[in-house]
Parts: sequence; C-alpha cells; structure tokens
Amino acid sequence: MSLSPRLIALLLACIISALTLAFLTFVEGVTSNMLFVVGISSFVVSFFLVLYTIELLVFREVDKMYKTIYKLKIRDFAISRKSIIKNTNPFKKLNDEIFVYVAKKQKEIDELKRLEQFRREFLADVSHELKTPIFAAQGFIHTLIDGAVDDENVRDKFLSKAAKSLDGLDALVKDLVALSQMETGEVKMNFERIDLVEIVDEVFGQLEKSANARQTTLRLKTERPGPIWVKVDPQRIQQVLTNLIENGIRYGNQNGRVLVTLEEDKKNLLVSVRDDGPGIPPEHLNRIFERFYRLEKSRSKDRGGTGLGLAIVKHILSAHQSKITVISKLEKGTTFRFKLERFD
Repeated sequence: MSLSPRLIALLLACIISALTLAFLTFVEGVTSNMLFVVGISSFVVSFFLVLYTIELLVFREVDKMYKTIYKLKIRDFAISRKSIIKNTNPFKKLNDEIFVYVAKKQKEIDELKRLEQFRREFLADVSHELKTPIFAAQGFIHTLIDGAVDDENVRDKFLSKAAKSLDGLDALVKDLVALSQMETGEVKMNFERIDLVEIVDEVFGQLEKSANARQTTLRLKTERPGPIWVKVDPQRIQQVLTNLIENGIRYGNQNGRVLVTLEEDKKNLLVSVRDDGPGIPPEHLNRIFERFYRLEKSRSKDRGGTGLGLAIVKHILSAHQSKITVISKLEKGTTFRFKLERFD
C-alpha cells in the first residue's frame, strides 16, 4: 500500500486524538461534551500539523530530490549559489548541496572526457603531420641511395624536394614546441612600448615575395599618419601579424588584397586583418583556431603551413589579455580582429 502524506497525517491524527481522549477519561469532572470538543480539536490540529510537516518538509523536498536526479540525468546544471545560502530549510539545503556537488563532479568528468578525446585527436594529428614530411624525405633519399645520385639533374631535384620536406618538418616541430610552451606558461611575454605601424611595415617587407607570387596587394590603413604606440611583446605580435597576413595571402584570391586596419579609441587599438578571398563556411568558424584544423586538408597542404598558426595566434593574444574574433562571408572575404592596449 502506498502511503501518501494525507493518509499518514490521518493515521497520526487519529492516534494522537485517541491518546488524548484516553488520557482525559481518567481526569475527574470531564464531561462527554468536553471530550468531544477536545477529540475533534486535537484531531484537526494534529492532522494539519502533521500534514504540513510531512508535505512541506519531507515529501516535497524528496520530490525535489527526484527532480534533481532527473536534471542531472539531462545535464541541466543551472542553480544559484545564493539560493542555497539564503534557504533555512535543512532538507532543501541538503538537496541543493548534493545537486551542486554532483554537478561539479559531472562537469569535471565531462572535462576529463573532453581532454581525453582532445589528447587522442592531437596524437593522431601529430602522427599524421609528422609522417607526411618524413616519408617524403625518406623516399627521395632512398631513391638517391638506390642509384639516382649518379644523375646530376635527378640528384639536385630530389635533394631539393627532400630539403623542402625537412624544412616543413622543422617548422612543424618549432610550432609544436612554441604552442606547448605557451599553454604551459613557460613563455613569458616581454611587454614594451612599440610602434605598431613599424611592425606592420616589417611584416609586409618579409611577405613581399609571397604576395608578389600571388599578385596580392598588401595595404595598411590608419586613421591618422605617424606612429601608433602600443604595449605588447614585439616579437610575439609580429608573429601574430605574420600568421594572419600570410594566411590572407595564401588562402585569398589570386590578384587579391590583404588590408590591415588600425582603429584607435581611448584605451585600445583595434587591429583588423582582412582579405577578399572565398571566405570560410559558417560551420567551420568555431573550429579554425584548433590545432591542425584545416578547411580542405589537401589544398592546405599544397599551400604550405603547419596547421598551428591560428592556434598560436590565439594563445599569444590571450597572453596579451586580448581575444581574436573572426567574421567571414562566402565569396566576400574574411576579417580577423583583436585589440591591443595603447601606450601613448
């Protein structure tokens, strides 16, 4: 038989009323009318007191515990910490504390699962990325060892290709080491007062050959002539701009344009790097800062790059207390934006 709060309250009220009447029958001078009134009164009062106690303090909170378990099953972890502190009901406090504790542990488990998945994907990606240049260089060298070294034209061609593969491997390892050091906090930023206009011009000079090869125009746009001073790590910010501008050249259209815009406000400098390339599909925008993530793996490999550039950019800007954002429209181009602290 299922015991509801009302049935329990009814039984307890009958018992209390019966015990009260039994006790009063031994008292001299008590009339039947008095016994009737006391019996009814004790029954009614006992019934509602017991019902209130069981309904509000026990059954209702137990029902909430059941709902809490259901919320945990569907991973709904929304709860206000203040509501736990302010509440004086011990059952409710216990319920909420259990909920918060379990929710915290569940989030930790989810995070561990996410990290484990990330570790597996990372190892698979690293293995794949390392395998490609190693096998390529290995193939060229073994071909030379097997006799092709005697042909001067073949020898020079294969040595050049092997060197190119090893250069790519060296760049990949360097990027992996740099990214690992940034994530573990081993790399410390050396903040200085520098002219960002000068840094952009230096990057343009370094990438001029790549831009000319794709007939891409590099342009800097500022609100006013002259230097623009910011407080940054010069080497790291130059690395950020190099990665972003180089991506604009590499993945933009032939005969395209890469525009770097510097916009000032009272405290910060907004830096934008825009290309007029084919753009990035919306479903990829949230993942382009992941390690080794490429929109089209085969095409990206043909155009070079380690697949770590944007991940490094994200970490460098995070160390500058800044966040990079991306806006892209298909066939209209892509814009990367971030802020730097001004230091006039």
